[in-house]
Amino acid sequence: MGNQNCIFCKIVAKELPASVVYEDGKCLAFLDISPANKGHVLVIPKQHYATLIEVPDSTLSELVKAAKKVSSAVLKATKAKDFNFVQSNGPVAGQVVMHVHFHIFPRFKGDGLLAGRLNRPALVYEDGEAKEFMKRIREAMKW
Repeated sequence: MGNQNCIFCKIVAKELPASVVYEDGKCLAFLDISPANKGHVLVIPKQHYATLIEVPDSTLSELVKAAKKVSSAVLKATKAKDFNFVQSNGPVAGQVVMHVHFHIFPRFKGDGLLAGRLNRPALVYEDGEAKEFMKRIREAMKW
């Protein structure tokens, strides 16, 4: 099902911990450990695909539906009005983990981000803060 060397596949297999906010049969969503803004979530297919082009249409449809649901919850949980929905393919495009994933991150006026690009250091969750964001996003989805 997964790629043994892929960090996201290890999260899907529960070999590595993650602050999971949503899961269904084909998708998993969890907090990014280097968030652009707090509440930044990654939505991934459980099956390993390196880029968007490799994802079967049926899986992609489920992935986008999950991303829509998670996006709404992120806005509600963070009290943001806007968000970025970003997906990169390949190292030259900025993809770091070679497992297709969507970034959803809340945006705030003056947050130091430029058009969905991280042009400042990533934020760091304080002790217990990631768990609190995970809880708030889950509650916003009633998951």
